[in-house]
Amino acid sequence: MDLNQLRYFREIARLGSMSAAARALKVSQPTLSVAMRQLEESLRSKLLLRHRGGVNLTAAGDELLVHAEEIFAAIDRAAAAVAGLERDLVGNYVLGCHESLGAYFLPRFLPGFLREAPQIALTLHSASSGDVLRAVVDREIPFGLVVNPASHPDLVLVRLFRDAVDLFVAAADDAPAPAGAAYYGPEGCYTADLAVAAALLRDRPLMFAGRVQQCAWLMDQLAERDVVPRRLLSCGDFELVKSLALAGVGAAILPRRIAAYGHEGRLRRLHHELPIYPDQICLIYRADLPKTRAAVFLKDALLRCGREMPDVGVPERQDMSKGTS
Repeated sequence: MDLNQLRYFREIARLGSMSAAARALKVSQPTLSVAMRQLEESLRSKLLLRHRGGVNLTAAGDELLVHAEEIFAAIDRAAAAVAGLERDLVGNYVLGCHESLGAYFLPRFLPGFLREAPQIALTLHSASSGDVLRAVVDREIPFGLVVNPASHPDLVLVRLFRDAVDLFVAAADDAPAPAGAAYYGPEGCYTADLAVAAALLRDRPLMFAGRVQQCAWLMDQLAERDVVPRRLLSCGDFELVKSLALAGVGAAILPRRIAAYGHEGRLRRLHHELPIYPDQICLIYRADLPKTRAAVFLKDALLRCGREMPDVGVPERQDMSKGTS
């Protein structure tokens, strides 16, 4: 049984005549007769009773007609749904996002997106940048927001904004800090004295996210300057590092945007001459991603939000050792 046979059968049942159905379907009557014989043979049932006035359905034919109508209704619904994906802001999408990046980016992105596209169902997938990249490559998710992604022949990588992994401590007082990118310059730092900064690093605990390569690079840079903390506190993620830094436990290695969100001014760069690791945040998706209206809308909304992120005074990233958090 195939769809053409079912389509022929439904038209015969509707018109009650083989010849009328043949004319409506624009096929020859012998072609129609052969198709109905093959359909009856495949189902091992008599479907049509032929008489001088046309044809009637048997009980088996009546039963088949019910299911045929359901099948063609489902096909019509499927066609409408596919056409709607091309035409309307509808669909189901998964957005992969580095965990800590999502903590400050998604609150800026989601309110406007959900308001403008209420029929796009969006699911969030939080993981490391490496895991998000692999999921996009493997077609498990369509879009990813990642830090310092490696190039891949199947992916489109679009630069959104810059960040930097830096050294922070809790502010010493409530003195107002400069606004915007100037906050990360010399005037916004905890101290202007490099010797004071080095002493603080040596004498107090240094908190960092142990699995993040940028942190290891920064600690190597400190060691080259003979600045070795007496105590290291390795944490599972940046959020815990930030909480400990806000509590005044010690110095912390954090991305600038993570240090700032929700607590702007509470954590200060330790010193402007200490090393930093510039990061590039990118949107990634497969080059063969279907360009439905909803997919294009979601991509453009992510690009727009990313490019509207405030400046945090980070220079262009140099070709450094690989550091993907």
